Amino acid sequence: MYGKVTSACLHGVEGRLIEVEVDLSNGLPQMNIVGLPDSAVKESIERVRAAVKNCGFTFPLQRITVNLAPADIRKEGVAFDLAIALGILATSGQLEPEALERSLLIGELALDGSIRPVPGVLSMIESAVKRGIRRVIVPRDNAEEAGWIQGCEVVPASHLAEWNLRLTADTDSGRQALAPALAQAASLQADAQADDYADVCGQQHVKRALMVSAAGMHNILLIGPPGTGKTMLAKRLPTIMPPMNEQESLDVTKIYSASGKFADRRQLVRERPFRTPHHTISAAGLVGGGGVPKPGEISLAHRGVLFLDELPEFTRTVLEVLRQPMEERWVTIGRAKAVYRFPAHFLLAASMNPCPCGYWGADTGDGNDACFCSPLKLAQYHSKISGPLLDRIDLHVEVPRVPFEQLAGLEKPMSSSEMRERVEQAHLTQKRRFQGTGILFNSELSGRRLREYGRLQRDASALLERSFTLLGLSVRSYDRIIKVARTIADLEGSDEVNAHHVAEALQYRSLDKKQKPQSLSR
Repeated sequence: MYGKVTSACLHGVEGRLIEVEVDLSNGLPQMNIVGLPDSAVKESIERVRAAVKNCGFTFPLQRITVNLAPADIRKEGVAFDLAIALGILATSGQLEPEALERSLLIGELALDGSIRPVPGVLSMIESAVKRGIRRVIVPRDNAEEAGWIQGCEVVPASHLAEWNLRLTADTDSGRQALAPALAQAASLQADAQADDYADVCGQQHVKRALMVSAAGMHNILLIGPPGTGKTMLAKRLPTIMPPMNEQESLDVTKIYSASGKFADRRQLVRERPFRTPHHTISAAGLVGGGGVPKPGEISLAHRGVLFLDELPEFTRTVLEVLRQPMEERWVTIGRAKAVYRFPAHFLLAASMNPCPCGYWGADTGDGNDACFCSPLKLAQYHSKISGPLLDRIDLHVEVPRVPFEQLAGLEKPMSSSEMRERVEQAHLTQKRRFQGTGILFNSELSGRRLREYGRLQRDASALLERSFTLLGLSVRSYDRIIKVARTIADLEGSDEVNAHHVAEALQYRSLDKKQKPQSLSR
């Protein structure tokens, strides 16, 4: 006797459909699973056997062979339990096989037959819908999460014993289907942010730079002595970023679902992620990896912010692995048996002190904060961040000490809502400009499209030409200055990129300057 049902597994963060083939034949009672199963899949033999018996079904006393096809893909996880159990019951004649046709079965079985949730349901169902499957059977705890995928009927299940009535009934009265909940998601609003830039006194030029960063999704580095508010400023960056659209929310939710970090399955991830790994993190923890590669911090920060506090404290090896993802916006991890690809389109925000002690250039005159770092120590400190990595950071912003007058509240700080309003206007401008191109932000421009959309006026081009030689800019820095200038023009509502837009963009490349800024005016 032969039967077949459809299940799925995760390959990185993407879903893969798997055909679960069941064969019952005469011989000594035993059960084997073939098709490159891992340990968790092999252990499903005992889980399925106990669950079937404890739910009032008869476990066949025959030779049972379960094949997971295609056989050349490594099968991982516990999502096959439900498919294997129902496949055995249908093949042995205890359930109607027709009731399982064109259905996707996902779920982990407990020994008493209850069906437990599994990670990565969104990716699995999305792959099934693309292959024409319109009915998915998932654990009840995954049902609302599964409802975010349009074009399929979601059937929640909580116990294996339910199928004795549900699948042998002539009607669908025992089945509860969930309507797609995507339309409802649009009405859900993110919780009000507790953090606000109104709490930050002074630093207006830094807020301006952060507003440029958020408007064009440009990477930013904050440089200043301790206590000037670098971390506080960076942590409020998500409060002014443009909201994610439906596709971005779905992509981020898929990553968190696949990595098992999905805290609330009732709704999509609406707020842009903000990840702050500690400086002791390994390269595998940052970009992803392991025996079975899982998403790293840069993938968990997809469409959001990756904040690296005290950037030079990270090891050189860890920082250098950021270079390729920052350009390609993907992470490719190769293993002997498979190659995994994780999305990594993030905004890098980082902070650092100007020297090892933190007080270089911050002497107040009383000698209390004088820097005693030698030139050698200063060079060693800055050498921890390579030139190629600095080239990929669009904005280098100095964060000085705040005068007492600003701390005393004599000047009204700019709030997050005011900044967000301007950022969203710039975002709408970019959306209209790049419609139909697949580009969302100015930071994604390159090649022909950068020359098309980032065309400079004559005076702006002349200023950038002089600066290129005087500051010793690289070609990558040249391109990034144009992108930042384009974003500054968008914030001002200007269709043209003029000289003052380029001048402001040049001010945000402080670590590239080989001479004093006054030399530009000569």
